[in-house]
Amino acid sequence: MMNATRTRAFSTNVMRVLLFLALLCPAVWSAVPESAGPESRDAERAMVEDAVEVPHKSTGQKVAEYLREHGASKTATIIAISTLPIVELRGAIPVGHILYPDVEKSTRLGRDDLERSARIFIYAVVGNMLPVPLILLLLGPISRICMKVPWGKRFFDWLFARTRRRTADIEKYETLGLTVFVAIPLPATGAWTGAMAGWLLGMSFGHCLLSIFLGVSIAGVIMTVLALMGWIGAVIAGVVLLAFFLGILAKAIKTANP
Repeated sequence: MMNATRTRAFSTNVMRVLLFLALLCPAVWSAVPESAGPESRDAERAMVEDAVEVPHKSTGQKVAEYLREHGASKTATIIAISTLPIVELRGAIPVGHILYPDVEKSTRLGRDDLERSARIFIYAVVGNMLPVPLILLLLGPISRICMKVPWGKRFFDWLFARTRRRTADIEKYETLGLTVFVAIPLPATGAWTGAMAGWLLGMSFGHCLLSIFLGVSIAGVIMTVLALMGWIGAVIAGVVLLAFFLGILAKAIKTANP
């Protein structure tokens, strides 16, 4: 009886993942390779190097340069960078604003800037969310299999201990805590760590997916405002969005648990 229940639950989660991926497909399928000759790639590389104000390139910029040299479209590059752990959306959006530069310098935050930023935002959110359902579904089975061997046990013991240390506050607030944790665009946070934390805490698949999606969206808005307006605008946007979404989640939890 217990095995049948687990099988039904797993099948339901798989269907949710398939539905989730189906909804994301329009944006993913738009990431077809663009035809770009050597001259255009050289010009783009020069533009990227000119845009960098620090003496070294970020990981996202290095990955973007590699993908573009091997024929990946700009859209595919942004999505691919967003799927990577550690880099994620917070590294993809700045790269996106380099790949899609502001060609209309006469306007400040004009319609072209908003449309360009919205496109980059959507691609980055899609890429950052792609690994999340797979982590939630496969982390348990994969970790159980790997922990049967010594090296696998050592790795997952280290990984889970590290995740618990960095996400200790999530356990107290659960859905709210997970959203805030993912929303803060810092190296130790993000969708990958948030998904592992949600699984370790035993949160439901739906709650994890919703919380991480809200967190990723907030982080995306913060990074977009940062790219357009600098740190002051990003801080203001982050505070306003966190307060707004936390209020919505608090009301939802209060309604669900009267």
